[in-house]
Amino acid sequence: MGLEEEIREIEEEIAETPYNKSTEAHIGRLKAKLADKKEKLENQSSAGGGGGYAVEKTGDATVALVGFPSVGKSTLLNALTNAESEVGSYEFTTLDVNPGMLKHNDANIQILDVPGLIEGAADGRGGGQAVLSVVRTADLVVFVLSVFEIDQYQRLYDELYNNKVRLDIEPPNVSIRKKHKDGISVTSSVDLDLDERTIKDVLRERGYVNANVNIGEQVDIDRLLDGVLDNREYLPSLVSVNKADLIEPDYLDTVHEQLRDYDIDPDETIFISAEEEKGLDALKEAIWEELGLIRVYMDKPGRGVDYDEPLVLREGDTIEDACTKLGGEFEERFRFARVSGPSAKHDEQQVGMDHELADEDVLRILTTR
Repeated sequence: MGLEEEIREIEEEIAETPYNKSTEAHIGRLKAKLADKKEKLENQSSAGGGGGYAVEKTGDATVALVGFPSVGKSTLLNALTNAESEVGSYEFTTLDVNPGMLKHNDANIQILDVPGLIEGAADGRGGGQAVLSVVRTADLVVFVLSVFEIDQYQRLYDELYNNKVRLDIEPPNVSIRKKHKDGISVTSSVDLDLDERTIKDVLRERGYVNANVNIGEQVDIDRLLDGVLDNREYLPSLVSVNKADLIEPDYLDTVHEQLRDYDIDPDETIFISAEEEKGLDALKEAIWEELGLIRVYMDKPGRGVDYDEPLVLREGDTIEDACTKLGGEFEERFRFARVSGPSAKHDEQQVGMDHELADEDVLRILTTR
């Protein structure tokens, strides 16, 4: 029996097994075994030349446009960037990953138009594994939906989930430390719904014999597995609805209702027309906000403040992160820094490496000679 058939059989058994406390441990073992089989199949595909597209990440951040074929991703890429992606009204126009560079708020944001996903992509259909491998390397996922096919969202979400992409959530608070003896011990800071037997069975199925497991949040079997496997990508996402120029006023309420059916807030959805280049400013700003980028203007000795080419960092970054990105000998020769702007208590505040920067700060780094 091949791996694909084994996977199908396990999936069928999971689907046919009613979930309750008496079956919980069994389902946990099945899901752990299923994850193992899928990893082996993925490794076989990679060894056989089924790897991802080679796309060099450039710029300050990378965004992947995700959608089914012919939803308008290529048109959107061309409208946002200087790329020249082939555009057509038929399926599978885009056969390679097409990159473009969006210049916004003085940052360079790489936009990737990936080939249109089809259902079953996570299992390799339509070269889907290669496509999804590119999505996993992005910093942000932007769903591009047709206004007439909002249900595409769930299908796309499921394909990403099946390829280990977790959207808009933090990694589970699960830590595992191997030890030499005494089996598996489980501790938790919350009153878990999962019983200890299920947790131990899942870990044993993944090859743990002796380990200390600490769980710091309420988890179900799937989230426990995410913490055990530690090979998931956790990415933020945005939802854009294309072809909004074709919406009749009396159809808008229907679109909003469909979005809510998938737990998407219509007020947080970006309605665009890539063809008419409408709504793009709102989309650019939403991308900027979701990426959490900040601009830091460098005060250069003898030349003043460079407002034309800021240092682009992420929210929460510190002086140390700025020195790392600047390169050279800034870290080794660092004495102190002076900061003016939103993060400073006063102009020219003297700070150290651990000072957290904010958007539109002015930074001067002083070094030893």
